[in-house]
Amino acid sequence: MKEITIIGAGIGGLTAAIALQKQGYEVEIFEQAAAFKKAGSGINLAINAMQIYQRLGVYEDILAHSSYTHSMSVRDKSFDYLVKGDLTGFEKKYGAKTVAIHRASLHEILLNHLKDTPIHLDKKLQKLEQINGTVKLHFEDGTEHISPIVIGADGIHSAVRTSIFDATVLRDGNQICWRGICKAPELATAYKHELNEIWGKGNRFGFVYITDEDIYWYALKNKDRLKGRDENLLDVFSDYPAVVKAIISSTGKEDILYNEIWDLHPIHQWHKGNVCLLGDAAHATTPNLGQGAVQAIESAYVLSHCLEQEDSIEQAFNRFQEMRKTKADHITNTSWRLGKMAQSESTIVCGLRNFMTRMTPASVANKMNEFIYRLDY
Repeated sequence: MKEITIIGAGIGGLTAAIALQKQGYEVEIFEQAAAFKKAGSGINLAINAMQIYQRLGVYEDILAHSSYTHSMSVRDKSFDYLVKGDLTGFEKKYGAKTVAIHRASLHEILLNHLKDTPIHLDKKLQKLEQINGTVKLHFEDGTEHISPIVIGADGIHSAVRTSIFDATVLRDGNQICWRGICKAPELATAYKHELNEIWGKGNRFGFVYITDEDIYWYALKNKDRLKGRDENLLDVFSDYPAVVKAIISSTGKEDILYNEIWDLHPIHQWHKGNVCLLGDAAHATTPNLGQGAVQAIESAYVLSHCLEQEDSIEQAFNRFQEMRKTKADHITNTSWRLGKMAQSESTIVCGLRNFMTRMTPASVANKMNEFIYRLDY
């Protein structure tokens, strides 16, 4: 039996484990968290991710626990459309739907597809060594583990990445993001199957249903204008549409998550020896295109097939990087630029931004979506 160790039991790591097991690998997972928590956050699974989950036999389970999204639109503070993104044409072309789901629900679904897989919790990686074609893992609790192949799916602050590469750079997006889940207020029922993002000046707000009754929302503000972690969001978004204020008011303060927005400046190499990076450890992106976890899902699937099809580990890792790096880097850099434009604090720039966004032909957005949703494997 072929053996692989995965560091990190997030969405990328669990998806990789499912894909690898389908290729006949024996997988073991080590996760630094002491327990899996039901975090108050949602996730959008775009058509490219859902195509992968179709291939892995997870698609129907996800559909049963999520909310279908047929459009992803950008609006101004008057709630007028800047971009109305109809996804139904891409659904028909690729035979998969876009959905939004509670992150914990997706995590549970993936775990249910890995019932017999050893998952070791409270195992924070300290360092790794590559010795004579094997990888020796050292954990902070003093334990060790040896494996022929290691996949680092341990996020943007990856201990695997820092163990094999010295000079990697995290970029500060200068943005704060609040995230929450609430029972949908009556005002939101008209937007049942839409993701809407509203652009203001130096701030944004987005929301989407994740079940028939629950809404996932996110709010961004430039960090250098932050008054404090517990800033009153009703004040920040006081000039936004009534539905935004209703959503904020429907969310308990204790149910709101707070994060800074960073990404990983694209790195030259994703692997070294018998160790390969996956997901945010290799290509962490800002959330502006909704592709962070989705790109990890794509990478998980491609890596599993490269390991199965190539004659050596080195060839498999080289092929994996060749197949995935151009797309992942393009999405990272495009998302970075979009975030800077969307968060402008200049009245003139925001006015020009809104005008140009409205005037941009639908064919331009469709071309970008085609690049994102198409799977060349």
